[in-house]
Amino acid sequence: MVDQVRIRREKLAQLQQEGQNPFAQTKFEFTSNSAEIKKNFEQMEGKEVSVSGRLMTKRGMGKVMFCDLQDAAGRIQIYLKIDEMDEATFERCRKLDIGDIVGVHGDVFRTQRGEISVRAHEVVLLAKALLPLPDKFHGLTNLETRYRQRYVDLIVNPDVKDTFVKRSLILRELRSFLDGRGFLEVDTPILTPFEIGASARPFYTHHNTLDMDMVLRIETELYLKRLIVGGMDRVYEVGRIFRNEGMDPKHNPEFTTIELYQAYTDFHGMMDLVEDMMKQVAQNVCGSLVVPYQGHEIDLGHWERLTMIDAVKKYSGVDFRDWKTDEDAIASAKAHNVALPELPTKGAILAEFFDAFVEEKLIQPTFIYDYPVEISPLAKRKPDDPAFTERFEYFINATEFGNAFSELNDPIDQRGRFERQVAERKSIEPDCRAQVDYDFINALEYGMPPTGGLGFGIDRLVMLLTDSASIRDVLLFPTMKSLPNDK
Repeated sequence: MVDQVRIRREKLAQLQQEGQNPFAQTKFEFTSNSAEIKKNFEQMEGKEVSVSGRLMTKRGMGKVMFCDLQDAAGRIQIYLKIDEMDEATFERCRKLDIGDIVGVHGDVFRTQRGEISVRAHEVVLLAKALLPLPDKFHGLTNLETRYRQRYVDLIVNPDVKDTFVKRSLILRELRSFLDGRGFLEVDTPILTPFEIGASARPFYTHHNTLDMDMVLRIETELYLKRLIVGGMDRVYEVGRIFRNEGMDPKHNPEFTTIELYQAYTDFHGMMDLVEDMMKQVAQNVCGSLVVPYQGHEIDLGHWERLTMIDAVKKYSGVDFRDWKTDEDAIASAKAHNVALPELPTKGAILAEFFDAFVEEKLIQPTFIYDYPVEISPLAKRKPDDPAFTERFEYFINATEFGNAFSELNDPIDQRGRFERQVAERKSIEPDCRAQVDYDFINALEYGMPPTGGLGFGIDRLVMLLTDSASIRDVLLFPTMKSLPNDK
């Protein structure tokens, strides 16, 4: 490796000394790419083209060489023969290395072996690769290295690029769906003035000019609902969210969500929207409503709907309605080896039963609705049962994909829930800096119409539609621990 790097640098120095510095090149006008040439060979045969890209292989001796050129659309063979170009140019091509970026002028033809190729007349070195690519037989297979050096991963593992092309298509389809429903895309602050009382932990930073600590947002909800108050009846934001918490195959400290709010509808309207949206995106991106994911065939054309109470009864045999008091719930949790929450109320314990018995069973798309009020501080209470809220989450392959409410628009109830939430946080973590967002309460006091709201993670959706096992597979640059030499 050291010898290869040294040789490449020596080649660069020689080129610069000869007035052939590749890094002095500022542009190259290409007329075609590999995919276009192969697709339209009959029309392009014999025609002059210009292509550009990275040399991935190089072979041949004497007066003939063959190279594989990789561009944004794929690969195409380049045929170099000393009789077809200036001799000095041919000699410079001999000294090219795998990984070098070149521009090629030539004509399209098919070799005797039948391979569509470009016969080079002129080759321009556009950038010198000073580091060698991984061995072509073994490639870049170490996951840690692939995530840290995504640029190399994309070069030597072309299928990786397909995942991120599909990610872009998914975002495009989501925006198209929402725009078609009359939603307006907006932007809200990433830096917020204080930590709210939610369970998610934020990242802190400091604003020098204002001399104040600020936090990176953990949600976009409260600003978006301010816009509903202001009369923007359908809004959404594709936004980066930051949470200072654990990491695993489903969690990264920064991730992308879509949150959307629609005035004059409820959580049932959001359920219908999710079904329609998921069907459209899957059909347009994958060409089918049935998609493979980690050994399962997921049917996005069919969705089950269960209350949390009914789901827990179905999968654990325990009926919430049999609990008359918190003590009954605690006793039931102990009998079934279910962990007790920090504040063991009936509703909170029901949620623990769900986590213990239900979530892992939800492989096919399922809406779980009617959540306890203890774990739903922003959702509207059910009129006929105020211990529960009009909230749902939807699950696929034992994973939560999205969260929706009939949004709480009663400012008095909202103030009380926020204040209790902050008090509970401080009772558990006395040093936490959580505060009530009283400006949001102030906004609600001007009046917010009945509203349905939904939030879901883009990264998990991309994982599903690309059959990717880890969130790191669908993030171009996932968060990684620093290596010793990075410091």
